[in-house]
Amino acid sequence: MNIALMAHDNKKELLGQFCFAYRSIFAEHKLNATSGTGRVIIDSTGLPVRLCLSGVLGGREQIAARIAYNEIDLVLFFCDPNYPRYSEDLAQISKMCDQYSIPLATNVATAEVLILGLQRGDLAWRDIVRGRK
Repeated sequence: MNIALMAHDNKKELLGQFCFAYRSIFAEHKLNATSGTGRVIIDSTGLPVRLCLSGVLGGREQIAARIAYNEIDLVLFFCDPNYPRYSEDLAQISKMCDQYSIPLATNVATAEVLILGLQRGDLAWRDIVRGRK
């Protein structure tokens, strides 16, 4: 599965810790991230991550485009509700995820449910949607 990882500045460290805790699950999948978030994940886990641009320089748009082309199966976007552009950032990604039926977690609690579900095979329906076997 292709997983997109993003985080506001105050949540990057938390996402890095989350990825470290579940690195054995993440290691079985293809990781994509905005550049700043991706570097934190690489440093935290040593896992390979395909880097997009910085979130503020177009990385979110790149991930949104990959969602539209059905190239992303799961999005973890750790949001900071106190971030000045919180509503705009979240609206863009959540709209794309809703439009294309992509599971989205915006906090560590929901991310854990989705990652454990991914490990159990609960998201295997994405293979059917993408035409994979």
